[in-house]
Amino acid sequence: MRREFLMSLFLLSTATILTLFAGGCSAEGSRNTNVAASSVPANSQTAANTSGTSIAITPNSPADTVRAFYQKLREKKFREAIFLTNLRPAVEGLTDTELKEFQVDFEVIAKHIPAEVQINGEIISGNEATVTAKLPNEDLDQVETQQIQLRKENDVWVIVTVDAAAEARIKKEGKNYFYALRIETHEDEARTMLERISKAEIAHSIQNGGVFTDIPTLVGAGFLPDDIKTSESTGYNYTVNLAENKREYYATATPAEYGKSGRLSFIMIADGKSTPRITSKDAGGKPLKK
Repeated sequence: MRREFLMSLFLLSTATILTLFAGGCSAEGSRNTNVAASSVPANSQTAANTSGTSIAITPNSPADTVRAFYQKLREKKFREAIFLTNLRPAVEGLTDTELKEFQVDFEVIAKHIPAEVQINGEIISGNEATVTAKLPNEDLDQVETQQIQLRKENDVWVIVTVDAAAEARIKKEGKNYFYALRIETHEDEARTMLERISKAEIAHSIQNGGVFTDIPTLVGAGFLPDDIKTSESTGYNYTVNLAENKREYYATATPAEYGKSGRLSFIMIADGKSTPRITSKDAGGKPLKK
């Protein structure tokens, strides 16, 4: 869950991206990827030692910026980490108290950053650079080789985590960007989670004579993630309301904090015969009813 938001934040991901940090991770010295000569611009520099197994990281270089970013992220120095990216305008206006509101989201990403991140290569072409490193993928379940894009601004290398359109939005919205993104992401994921509940209920009914069940049972069976039981990381409260015969149900997703974690309330109705229907509306933070 939280993929779009997390990966857009760092994701980290999430993602992502898809997002902001879905493109990379970093660490001190490591293995060097083989870069075909034809793919390297004539005016570029490739950082690598003669052994071809690691790169030398020069202070204030693109690779050093990437290394510092993931180090600060892992150390939970989130403001300092974001200042190394083009997300900076989104946090410059946030107070320490406001920044803590995103602590849970940030920490989800931070705990997946390896203690030793392999930086494989660095290519510099004018004011643009690409650093290759082994990092968690957008699902945060495995490490894979990824590329991190950077650009030089006022003689400082900055990690490019979002495209031009998103960057324009960030500059316009400032600190409100993260708040709006979190709401949008939680709402998208609320719909996705209801779809997962539908699939979980189908799996359960097939194994149990056509009857549906509650969320704790679905979580216990491994059909749903454990974090659905609280709103701490999801931003939404989920419920499954069973009919007396347990052959029909409706599920709801309601913002835990209206206007902060989400605005739309969702409902999914299933009768065991037709495809479940999901609808949503702004109900002022109240759950929708069948």
